[in-house]
Amino acid sequence: MIETIHFYRFPLLVPVKNVCIIVGETEVVLRKLLLSSAFGLLLTTGAFCADIVVKVAPPAAIVETRPVAPGEGYVWVGGYHRWDGNAYVWVPGSWQRPPHPHARWVAHKWVHKHGGYVLVEGHWR
Repeated sequence: MIETIHFYRFPLLVPVKNVCIIVGETEVVLRKLLLSSAFGLLLTTGAFCADIVVKVAPPAAIVETRPVAPGEGYVWVGGYHRWDGNAYVWVPGSWQRPPHPHARWVAHKWVHKHGGYVLVEGHWR
């Protein structure tokens, strides 16, 4: 004998003799949610790994005048040119605190790649 139990508006068929639960509509909804989440993750990962190739060479770096450091332990992170889709835009340098002791800043740089120029983001090492 099987009874129908409504659990959060979803009908569940529960055999009286066994403890097993047969899920109807809930299983379909969860399967669709899992597939759409996996697809979204793949799209997002692909977007993060894509290189933006700029056909125009970057201009020479601007020589900046460093202001006084705001305190002990700050490191100067130099400015760089970024591509905004139409032209290069200068991003000024700033004083930053390293994320951990003995961290070293590796500056942004443009490399010749794929018939154009690709920005390699600066990072802490």
